[in-house]
Amino acid sequence: MIEQLLAIVRNTYFESIRQPVALVVVVTAGLLILLSNPLSAFTMEDDHRMLLDIGLATIFAAGAILAAFIATNVIGDEIENKTALTVVSKPVGRPIFVIGKFLGVGGALLTCVLALAMVFLLVEMHGVRERTMDPYHLPVIFIGSAAAIAGTVVAVWCNYFYNKSFASTSIAITTPLLLLAYVICMNFEHDFTPQAMSIAFRFDLWKALIPLGMAILVLTAIAVAASTRLGQVMTLTITLGMFLLGMLADWFFGRPINAMQQLWTRRAREEGLTEQVETVREITTTYGETIRDDPRVVDVATVPLTQMAEGAELIQYALYKIGYAALPNIQVLWLADALTQRHVIPTSYLLQACLYGGLYIVMALCAGIILFQRREVG
Repeated sequence: MIEQLLAIVRNTYFESIRQPVALVVVVTAGLLILLSNPLSAFTMEDDHRMLLDIGLATIFAAGAILAAFIATNVIGDEIENKTALTVVSKPVGRPIFVIGKFLGVGGALLTCVLALAMVFLLVEMHGVRERTMDPYHLPVIFIGSAAAIAGTVVAVWCNYFYNKSFASTSIAITTPLLLLAYVICMNFEHDFTPQAMSIAFRFDLWKALIPLGMAILVLTAIAVAASTRLGQVMTLTITLGMFLLGMLADWFFGRPINAMQQLWTRRAREEGLTEQVETVREITTTYGETIRDDPRVVDVATVPLTQMAEGAELIQYALYKIGYAALPNIQVLWLADALTQRHVIPTSYLLQACLYGGLYIVMALCAGIILFQRREVG
């Protein structure tokens, strides 16, 4: 079974990364990240914050586009070309087929996202030149450019002499070269003066990039699950729709849930079923400072809030909770706001966010396996 799964993963990976749209999106997003450096110098306030916002948003948008266009037809094309029938007619279970497809296309998307992440980290390491007297980061410029050029040259060579796919070869070769360039550049200052790698390493950036990759895997799982029953257009629509709704889940469901809880708390207070608790909010910044708000007294119900429901409020509340749980809350995995506001991202929250994304992926794949069990593939 493991050999069958690995075979499906390998074939799906190269089939996904070979698609021209992957290279087009990666190159376009990479250029946008490069342009974000000079464009961020015109904010007149916080240039570095603008650089982070544009870079992370570009990576996220590129990953969502790739998940929508590549993962949507990963199973649909197999069914239309009758190759799925050949696979499932052999001793290959349909769950293995769906899981292998997800792992293959997920690996391809993560490779593309890693390539963009390396470009972003190199651009961030260079920094925004707010003044003409600010120096260029020569290691980033020369070593980063050399990695990109070397990957392109190798891809052209393999395409011309060995008939290899230019798109897949370019991404597969350039990504590790950019990673190597990033590691090398961390050992030098702007003028090639040696420095400790720990000085340039930004773990807080990785804390924002890791859940971002998890969010893209969530969209990939949704696309794979939907493609087991729907065509490419409908799967694309559902994937993009879930992406938009997931970004607004707190507005559509979290806000009314909070409003109903406040209403029930007010009713409990009027009946004397609350107690006052003093709370203080503390935020730790990356500068080592702790921002502490003034103490605030809040009412906490001493009974379950649902006992304060009247009429159809309990049913409405349950529907809101179901919708909130069913939609992927992308905001949980989008940590760019905390990063740009220089808040420390706790490692515990990072683990919880990744656990949430992993559980949603499992749920989406289980739904896809159930839908694919009785799908006609002949």
